Amino acid sequence: MSIISIILFFMYSYGLGYSLTFFFKNSENFFERNLMRVGIGLGILPFLLVCMDFLYVPLDWRILSAIVLIIPIYSAYKTYKKGFKIPVLSIKKSDIYIFFVLIIFFFSLFTYTKGAFNYPYFEDDDPWAHASSIKYIAVEKKIDDPNDTFKYIEPYPPGYDALMGILHQTSESLMWTMKFFNSLIISLGLIFFYFFARQFMKSNSGGLAATFILAMVPCYLSHFIWSHSLVITILIISLYAFVMIEHDRKWTIPSMLLVGSAAVTQPSQSIKFFIIFILFFLVKSILNKKFHYTSFLAIFGGYFISLVWWAFNFREQFMRRAGGFFEQPIEKGNVISGFFERLSSLNTGGTADRVYDLKDFLLLNKPGMKLFEGQNMINNPVGVGIIASLLLLIGVAAIICSFKSMKKPKKEWALIALSWLVFTFMGINSLTFNLPVRLFAFRFWMLFAIPLSLIAAEGFLFLINLTRKIGIPRIATVVVLVLAIFWTSGQQKYAVNTAMWGPGQMWTSGEEIQGYLWLKNLPANTKVFSYSHDEQVIGLDMFSCSWCDHVQEFRSDLLYKNASEVHNWLRRYEYEYLIVDGMAFRNLGRKFGENETNELLPERYEEISASSNFQKVHQTGGMAVFRIA
Repeated sequence: MSIISIILFFMYSYGLGYSLTFFFKNSENFFERNLMRVGIGLGILPFLLVCMDFLYVPLDWRILSAIVLIIPIYSAYKTYKKGFKIPVLSIKKSDIYIFFVLIIFFFSLFTYTKGAFNYPYFEDDDPWAHASSIKYIAVEKKIDDPNDTFKYIEPYPPGYDALMGILHQTSESLMWTMKFFNSLIISLGLIFFYFFARQFMKSNSGGLAATFILAMVPCYLSHFIWSHSLVITILIISLYAFVMIEHDRKWTIPSMLLVGSAAVTQPSQSIKFFIIFILFFLVKSILNKKFHYTSFLAIFGGYFISLVWWAFNFREQFMRRAGGFFEQPIEKGNVISGFFERLSSLNTGGTADRVYDLKDFLLLNKPGMKLFEGQNMINNPVGVGIIASLLLLIGVAAIICSFKSMKKPKKEWALIALSWLVFTFMGINSLTFNLPVRLFAFRFWMLFAIPLSLIAAEGFLFLINLTRKIGIPRIATVVVLVLAIFWTSGQQKYAVNTAMWGPGQMWTSGEEIQGYLWLKNLPANTKVFSYSHDEQVIGLDMFSCSWCDHVQEFRSDLLYKNASEVHNWLRRYEYEYLIVDGMAFRNLGRKFGENETNELLPERYEEISASSNFQKVHQTGGMAVFRIA
């Protein structure tokens, strides 16, 4: 654990959030004001880091510290000159809700970190790829990748890896950095969601109920390490900023920056966010019978400023990967039909897209999926739960039945939440309903959880009021509903997030991953070269400069180099260990051909084993580790 990195994380976030909201009207509540400064700062950090790189400012934690502390230090100096007085902190009755939110936060953080550290490797394949680009940013202090080495930076928006790279600069262990801060960011999102829901619904109890439901439903984020963990949290923070525009139009500025920050953090979700923001704008404009220009400016201004990244990477990330959709001209006279025909071809599916049924939503066991035992998707678990689903239906019915008598503020949030619910529900079921356009349908689940929680909270409050009218104490109803939601949703969420997840499909055997785990006996950042790839070495806290020209040049004809040539090169660049593994047959086979690889790689292994320049220090059925003499 790196205490200094945790302290710096909150310093970066709070310092930037304070700087951006210092001149605005903030919440009068001490806890909301300061906790949301952490949120605003965290949400805008990715955009700040991308801008720093754009301006050729090194992504160094010391430079970032100086930037985020300028205004807080200036403010502190002015306060000191005026005569500093210790503020009197008064606890209000409404602050009790925040206490319960903090309990939810700590339970969530416990669940996610327990699951993340339940095994000594990264789950699945994505985190290993993220690890390499995070190490690159931490070491080189930049995002630009001239050799096109990494999957998740350039043209992929680099906000997540840039943030993790900064945090890794002050934390020795890359694996700990990624696992802990990924879990922390998701859990902090629940605190930010409470303050958003409280402002949005104009209700402390509604905000708390919505936060509890969001924390319990399995479909809202697992501890899987990917950029979605950060971008969904940014969405929640941006929605809070949008709501705060009602109190001060200056909140348009952080709203815009947050929209831009989301756009440079994850590509496909940013497209969905656009619809979510537009629905917010449309409902506001229609109900108020006037153009809600502040949210309009925040939306389009946010996507415009994201061009600091996308102006140079849009073509590569979207156009070429869209099968020529944007590049091929549409015939004259068929513009409309041609466009929609082309649009219908953009059925971008995810690795887990499928048809969903009622059992998926209710979290009922299906063949091959025992949900109470943690058998669910790991990157984006599916399902809501019986009680949460029932509360959703009650909430929808309550809104419809009382809509005419609602005051305008409640009408606003209810219609916005319902529009989000319909949009995300259709997104999940784009394959179920055979819709012409779909965009990673299974990733809509995490978005669906947000309006679901808001509307289910309305159902929660409706039942409390209903039972109180028939003489049942409010606390009794709350306890029953909380236990029922935990039993039908929270248990499954805890189970899937604390289950043993596999290390990914790239490994050729269990013996291979077990052999790699031996590297944990070595000091962090020991230089290790693997015949297969550097991702696994870097992910396990070792080091190899996969992006360096000399490494890429050496790998270009690695299979044809004898043991002596390999040894000389490794000694020249101060490597201490060499790995020959099962993955090398697959990875080198793609480059040199399977036949040649199957013939030459065993010869190289025998040469290395027989050479006095290499000492075999560890071996399993899937790999061997040699110390370089």
